[in-house]
Amino acid sequence: MKTAEQLKTRIKELGKQAAQLSRQAVEVGKLDREQGRVLMLQAKEASKRYQTLIQELKRQQQA
Repeated sequence: MKTAEQLKTRIKELGKQAAQLSRQAVEVGKLDREQGRVLMLQAKEASKRYQTLIQELKRQQQA
């Protein structure tokens, strides 16, 4: 199990990654629809991991 500080750091990293991938998907999607779709799927996965870690951090803080 990760410490709260490790979780916070990873949450920030994943949030930035998801946002960056989403922005890239929009830009690339204008020229290459398939590549834009792939990037958006990656952004969605990063966002899911982000949300999972937020829930884990909340569980740790309640305990």
